[in-house]
Amino acid sequence: MTELRSRIRAAWQGRISGCQLGKPIEVLSITKGIDALRSYLREADAFPLRDYVPALPGTLAEQRFAGSCRDQMVRSEPDDDINYTILALMMLEEYGPGLRTEDVGRSWLRWLPAGCTFTAERMAYRVMLSRAHEWFPTGAPPGFDLAECADHEFADWIGAQIRADLYGWVCPGRPARAAELARVDASLSHRGEGIHGAAFVAALGAAIPAADSLEAAVDRALAEIPAESDCAEAVDRARRLTGQPDGDAVLREQYADLPPVHTVNNLALVVWALLSHPDDFGAAIGDVVAAGLDTDCNGASVGGLWGLQGKPVPEAWTKPWQGRVLTQLSGVGEIELDDLVDRTRAVIERIDAAGD
Repeated sequence: MTELRSRIRAAWQGRISGCQLGKPIEVLSITKGIDALRSYLREADAFPLRDYVPALPGTLAEQRFAGSCRDQMVRSEPDDDINYTILALMMLEEYGPGLRTEDVGRSWLRWLPAGCTFTAERMAYRVMLSRAHEWFPTGAPPGFDLAECADHEFADWIGAQIRADLYGWVCPGRPARAAELARVDASLSHRGEGIHGAAFVAALGAAIPAADSLEAAVDRALAEIPAESDCAEAVDRARRLTGQPDGDAVLREQYADLPPVHTVNNLALVVWALLSHPDDFGAAIGDVVAAGLDTDCNGASVGGLWGLQGKPVPEAWTKPWQGRVLTQLSGVGEIELDDLVDRTRAVIERIDAAGD
């Protein structure tokens, strides 16, 4: 149990640190692209990226995200990536391993402010709000089809993938169960590749503690998504580029036709960076963030998965935010890292007790 707690602690540390690394430059990356992102990092003398991003004067990083920047960070600033991880924990605490998609929707209405949702999640939220007087809190009325919530143009974007990590953490050695929990959550707002990306990330997180290597864990996680899916192809492409310094450039070119917040292209970057740096946390999250696209999401995913290996996350990454995690969830506010770790371990014990 001590080893498991250590892995969970490192997963939280890795996810939070990776998210904070990518947060100040996310908008720049998504709206201006890789050239603008790299120009910023070079001007800040931060490329290759191996520390938190400096806040250059007069930039968006300084004006809106200084709290996540080097030498100015005192806590983990609120971000949707971390909101959803904590929300997944809260849902499993309330509903247990029998979590249903309806429970996810009810939890959003209860704890997740609509203004903190984006793209697919906001579209799903809009449908639920339009019908909330009918079904909250007792349950969806007869004839209400939750599939309506995923009927939109963003259904294969990255949102469900960033919500999936904790389902892997709480199912160590049980990728199938982790993938199923991720699908239950993802189905509220996503379809197709959006769900496959979430299932893969959750399954990978569950597979890592029981696997001999990250490569073996990837094999196990791939078994949980359709072999013919675009996500499976993205994973295979990323694996072939493992260790290649220009692997990110190759992947960006291969997926140039996709939006920067699509599931498939971002999943490819996550797998490439994770497999390329299994023994160097800073390089893993630094390279995936510097690769562009959805920087905070990818930094968080790589950081959390890396931590599940059981290797310590370097103090240089955790000390700046001092174990303080601020959320935007209603009534939650700031949470201590140790509290998150203890609560996660308690959910693992509950799921274990429930059996298969």
